[in-house]
Amino acid sequence: MAWPDLVLVHGGAHAADCWDLTVAELARQAPELRVLALDLLGRGSKPADLATVTVADWVKSAVADIEEAGLDDVVVVGHSMGGLTVPGIVTQLGAARVREMILLAAFIPPQGRSVVDALRGPLAPLARSARRLPTTFEMPPALARFAFANGMSLQRRKLMLSRLYRESPNVIFEPADRGDLPEDVPRTWIMTLDDRALSIRQQLRAIASLGGVDTMVCLDGCHDVMYSEPAKLAAILAQRCRSHP
Repeated sequence: MAWPDLVLVHGGAHAADCWDLTVAELARQAPELRVLALDLLGRGSKPADLATVTVADWVKSAVADIEEAGLDDVVVVGHSMGGLTVPGIVTQLGAARVREMILLAAFIPPQGRSVVDALRGPLAPLARSARRLPTTFEMPPALARFAFANGMSLQRRKLMLSRLYRESPNVIFEPADRGDLPEDVPRTWIMTLDDRALSIRQQLRAIASLGGVDTMVCLDGCHDVMYSEPAKLAAILAQRCRSHP
């Protein structure tokens, strides 16, 4: 039986390599699934000027990578600030190809508002200060450790910190536009229950901004569960794909 392919979209200060542990678990637990972890423009294998990149640029690049990989029916997953990009990817691919949209502890600002408008918690001061920066900025390791890695093992925390990337000051002030998002694509939210970067309350606000979800899955872990709980996350993602034969 054929399953839809799985597309993984990273969040802010991360790149495709943040999914490595989860991809390895998926290969072990669900070898029948084809998995594509994307680098958005300005990260990893996709060099670009992060100071000028837009969400539309990220969407265009991601869709081109999906097409180049020859993927047809897909389940698309967005972590954290991947919540800005994934709705655009789903819109571009259309309901005929996207079997499910999964948002993992994602930033979803209200329609027409930006991440900075909606963000609360430990990352908010850094995000607001980015407006004064002339170029890209780094996530301070101490802040990343606090916001992303609580409860994570020392080894996994070191791995995560070694894979932090510079961030764009542009996209976090860009108004979100989900006006053309297909209503008939099923929506799943993976709620990270011990998340310092995006609290449960903030995630519930994000779900409301999206207009609700069809399925909620709770995962007891920090913001970067792809590092701290890759086996559990892989099992959830495999199960979601297998629900769409």
